[in-house]
Amino acid sequence: MEKSIHSINEKIRDGSVHVITADRMPAIVQELGEEGALREVDVVTTGTFGAMCSSGAFFNFGHSDPPLKMEHLWLNDVEAYGGIAAVDAYLGATEQSTTRGESYGGAHVLEDFVSGGSVELRAISRGTDCYPRRNITTDLHLEDLNQAVMVNPRNAYQRYNAATNTTDRTLFTYMGMLLPGCGNLTYSGAGALAPLPNDPNLRTIGSGIPIFLGGAKGMVIGEGTQHSPATGFATLMVTGDLKQMSPDFLRAATMYGYGATLYVGVGAAIPILDVDMVRSTAITDDQITVSVIDYGIPQRDRPALRSVTYADLKSGKVELRGEEVRTSPLSSYRKALQVATTLKTWVEKGEFTIALPTRHLDRTMRSRPLRETKRTPRVREIMDRQVVSVTEDELIRTAAEKLLKGETNHIPVLDRVGKLVGIVTTYDVSKAVLRPEKGGLVRDIMTRRVIRTTPEETVDIAAQKLEKNNISALPVVDSEDHVIGMLTAIDLGKLFGGRWQS
Repeated sequence: MEKSIHSINEKIRDGSVHVITADRMPAIVQELGEEGALREVDVVTTGTFGAMCSSGAFFNFGHSDPPLKMEHLWLNDVEAYGGIAAVDAYLGATEQSTTRGESYGGAHVLEDFVSGGSVELRAISRGTDCYPRRNITTDLHLEDLNQAVMVNPRNAYQRYNAATNTTDRTLFTYMGMLLPGCGNLTYSGAGALAPLPNDPNLRTIGSGIPIFLGGAKGMVIGEGTQHSPATGFATLMVTGDLKQMSPDFLRAATMYGYGATLYVGVGAAIPILDVDMVRSTAITDDQITVSVIDYGIPQRDRPALRSVTYADLKSGKVELRGEEVRTSPLSSYRKALQVATTLKTWVEKGEFTIALPTRHLDRTMRSRPLRETKRTPRVREIMDRQVVSVTEDELIRTAAEKLLKGETNHIPVLDRVGKLVGIVTTYDVSKAVLRPEKGGLVRDIMTRRVIRTTPEETVDIAAQKLEKNNISALPVVDSEDHVIGMLTAIDLGKLFGGRWQS
């Protein structure tokens, strides 16, 4: 038995269509079997609601009198890209405010517009014969714009890897706050309710199909950026009329330490044409696997600690390195279900019909890393390999003598087997001389929480560690925590001062 798009749309128009949300399909298949589910169900609606940084909108503001070419412009002090035409611009969700920093960005401007708020437009120009005006400041509402078209380059990931942090400090990322020592695990996505897991072969989700976007009817343009279905990470490029959208399904947020992002509701109505589509839409959370990635490693290819399923993630805890770690979602399953349910209602009322793609998305694409033609220096290339060290059992006086002889301000402290356990500076020794009651051994005055680097770490990451922690030197350690060098601010100063020889 097979169905056609035409027959399903006929049912939508005459009100006899049977629509269910994706979370119900597995139970129906279990009860009726695949053929029975094919006869019973016409459309499965899906939904997801999460942070989708790669989002934004095109605006046309209309011409002022006298006219002005908006070469540089800001909306509530968030810069938009004006290099399109005189009064057209694109505002990205993650663009940061010039006055409020990461607490307000492009996403907040979009939410302000959709919520009915007033947004200040400020624009400047050099002035030309046909566009003589040089600046303008005005307050606008969404209805004042000629067009406000949401165009999101990358939305609705097929799945998303989970995040944790093995380091000894808290990290602030686009995956939220990650506690030290694998203290928590964050994840995103609606799992088996989301659009792309229900059509992994991209048979019915493709260019030109209507979708739910931000509370309005939108459309899939094509493959999203970083579209990588060959590895299970397909994405969608989508568009819709911002003027029709709702703040219920379009919400701004700030990830502390990272910046602004936009929470977007996206849903697709999947026609059940044959048994293969029944099988696809009967997917469950325990069939969708993702990796737990260590965000403590500042590299593109971060290590995966283990594989888990969305069922594991939604259970609230996952075992990592022999311990149970609490999981927390960055997305909202409740809102995702609301997306799927709203879309179901639209289909049942005949307000939303189904279409097959005008162009199928590429199923073979695989996202590639950036091609780098300039070599990035590594710590091993500029570190000082002549390391002066001290053990934690030695006298403070010994450390002081080594500081003087070694012409250094930092000495790594080693334990009895030669592993790094602390660091001592000239300042520590000076305080010890003034306060002899603190003790006479190095272990009594050393700093135990040591910020360190590795020989393969890039120098810009090492420089960030110095800056963030307000320190001037980093011990360089191997995989077993043995000190093999020291990197100082002076070393980095020589490099960034232009004396680096590649």
